[in-house]
Amino acid sequence: MSAFRSFLVALCLSLSVLHADDPSLDFSRWEKDIATLEAKKNAPNHSPGALLFVGSSSIRLWDLPASWPKEKTINQGFGGSLLADTLHFFDRIVTPFQPRAILVYAGDNDIAKGRTAEQVIEDFRALVRLWEARLPQTPLVFIAIKPSRKRWELWPEMKRANEAIAKICEDTPGLHYADIATPMLEKADGAPGEEWFLKDGLHLSPMGYARWTEVINQVLSQAKP
Repeated sequence: MSAFRSFLVALCLSLSVLHADDPSLDFSRWEKDIATLEAKKNAPNHSPGALLFVGSSSIRLWDLPASWPKEKTINQGFGGSLLADTLHFFDRIVTPFQPRAILVYAGDNDIAKGRTAEQVIEDFRALVRLWEARLPQTPLVFIAIKPSRKRWELWPEMKRANEAIAKICEDTPGLHYADIATPMLEKADGAPGEEWFLKDGLHLSPMGYARWTEVINQVLSQAKP
């Protein structure tokens, strides 16, 4: 790599970090959670080549070994997190694990906390730049922001973010979009049915996770990680 190209890569990464380091975001509150996730790389049973899931509580609460009993999986979810948080901590909880594929769920809490679709899209673009610099040979799957009963009034904004991110994935080799939203709405006249969720109307039920697993398996079969 030429010195000039190295400079451009470094500049792009610095811009990514500056974007993620919005002064309204408090990354320090995650330090205990991140230290726990980071330490998994020292576990006796850790080895490269796992399916690594990262993101908010929809990831943290997922029983990944039950969904993928024949695969190595790593759960790097931290509940309440935003896409910017995943970006900020990427080099601590994703890069060192040398995964076979990276699966990201984020954006749900972002919009619930007042961030716009455009902000979520820009954070995703920053994540893509970081992925291209760190793990470009590793497929990255974005799991669509889910429609939920609790946050149904926010769905139009979430849908706008999903559509833009899906287009970025379509246009970028190595990126993949897991559309878990469509099956959650295909039988609904309004908000998605109760069967997809726990009583809080936000977090997934076993049926919800089973359907997500089916969608993601279809995407992984195409990605061939």
